[in-house]
Amino acid sequence: MINRVEKSISIKDSISFGWKTFKKRPWFVIGAVIIMLVFSISFSYKSDSFNGILPILPLVIFFGIALGAIRIAVELLFTRFLLIAHDNVETMEYMDTLPARPFWKYVGGKFAVAIVVLLGLILLVVPGIVAAVALIFVPYLIVDKKLGPIDAIKESWRITKGHKWQLFLLMLVLGLINIAGALALLVGLLVSIPVSMLAMVHVYRELEMGVQKNESQI
Repeated sequence: MINRVEKSISIKDSISFGWKTFKKRPWFVIGAVIIMLVFSISFSYKSDSFNGILPILPLVIFFGIALGAIRIAVELLFTRFLLIAHDNVETMEYMDTLPARPFWKYVGGKFAVAIVVLLGLILLVVPGIVAAVALIFVPYLIVDKKLGPIDAIKESWRITKGHKWQLFLLMLVLGLINIAGALALLVGLLVSIPVSMLAMVHVYRELEMGVQKNESQI
């Protein structure tokens, strides 16, 4: 009988990996973060009354949908950027992240996770938090493994089994790091954001490989 070995999550090692990866090509990584942040800005049309916006309402709706699609596509590309950077940041290029696929699976995954987490928060706060932690790797699985939304949810829940508390603590620590980055005249976010995200990708890779190793021993 083969015993299942649970790989623990080291907050220190994860952050250290993110920092070391960032230091290999800091300006390259910062460039990707800036691109992501620029396209993530929400643009809105402001008017004093509904009557003022009514004549151009179809145009506003069209541009709203278009900008939303662009933001999601950029988020997908940035997710792929992080996955590639984790494995080989030294030789990768921005174009390696193209194309923005699987777009619709990614959109479906975002909506599915949002619904599950929202339902958990409505029923009780704790289940919503647990769901948010358990499903944090859904975007990575969709981009990395091309899984559909439902399969990605199942897989994320599976690989985080037994690690949710450690993941929650890691997320708290990374949140504090980003708050510190924001306090540093916001410039610190250009460092804290990629370091935090690379740390999370590192955890994803570690848990994924741990599950695969256990399965190969069965």
